Amino acid sequence: MTVHLEVSEGVGVVRLDRPPMNALDVATQDRIKELAEEITRREDVRAVVIHGGEKVFAAGADIKEMQGMDHAAMVARSRALQESFTAVARIPKPVVAGVTGYALGGGCELALCADFRIAADNAKLGQPEILLGLIPGAGGTQRLARLIGPSRAKDLIFTGRMVKADEALTLGLVDRVVPAAEVYTEAYAWAARLAQGPAIALRAAKEAVDTGLETDIETGLAVERTWFAGLFATEDRERGMRSFVEEGPGKAKFR
Repeated sequence: MTVHLEVSEGVGVVRLDRPPMNALDVATQDRIKELAEEITRREDVRAVVIHGGEKVFAAGADIKEMQGMDHAAMVARSRALQESFTAVARIPKPVVAGVTGYALGGGCELALCADFRIAADNAKLGQPEILLGLIPGAGGTQRLARLIGPSRAKDLIFTGRMVKADEALTLGLVDRVVPAAEVYTEAYAWAARLAQGPAIALRAAKEAVDTGLETDIETGLAVERTWFAGLFATEDRERGMRSFVEEGPGKAKFR
């Protein structure tokens, strides 16, 4: 398998494992979707880490494989490609990408599907598809613009240039930069902390934010209102409020 799932302490770690550069061929794309759907179903997975290893996150699509595809083949494949990444973006649990080395093209698009991105100080990110006479095809034109704004997204997409970790942090493309040796540890710690939180409320928060970004504010407010009221029927809400009253803020335990 080119992608593996390991679960420990409520954290599901998705590891890309296709040396040397974790190129995202069709089989890897399909495996990513399969694991995202499995993680969505599993109650023992409460938060997720996506990691490519110590040297590289994912350097993009498998260009040799793509070169053999004609227009008809890509028309058939492009929807499956987007669906694989969308399955990651729609995991109803906190997801953090631990980015080391290159995260280019599809690799950058996969990182964009996470809720939070921790990058190594040696990371390089970008959408170089334009240099192949293409555009991003796994959600890059949409998720990148939503994350960093249309002007900055167009700069990266139009030029195909790579940005180093410090510029990626300034752009908002990543959320933290740490030494390369600490990326996985920091990503796991982020996920492990949230894995101890109220799972339904975290799902509600993620869905409300993501839906609001994709629609008008009235629809977003309606989603927020529905979830907010619905959470009053959960055990976690009862536990959280009881702990607040009896012990003070921030001491509730949800696992």
